[in-house]
Amino acid sequence: MKIRRIKELLDAQVLCGEEYLDNEVYSACGSDMMSDVLAFVKDQAVLLTGLVNPQVIRTAEMMDMKCIVFVRSKMPTADMIALAKQTGIVLLASKLRMYEACGKLYAGGLTGGMENE
Repeated sequence: MKIRRIKELLDAQVLCGEEYLDNEVYSACGSDMMSDVLAFVKDQAVLLTGLVNPQVIRTAEMMDMKCIVFVRSKMPTADMIALAKQTGIVLLASKLRMYEACGKLYAGGLTGGMENE
């Protein structure tokens, strides 16, 4: 799924990385706990979160994620946006709650990826 399609499905605002909207992503996860993302997430390209702090960007960078969607109308700081620009991560913001946003993406064909065994 193209990041542009994620933007459309979630009626999201692009905060940075508009030049990457045509990049393809194949899986997503939703979490407000970055320790869980680091411990359990493998091969996820999109992170949906309501957590707004620089660790979100750093975690996404470490996990080679391509896009972060801030749910529940959460907005990152200017420093977070600058850091995302530096690392080439697309930032989107949606008014949807995480449950609804994840459901829309899943129904649209974006999966959670392989389960850990």
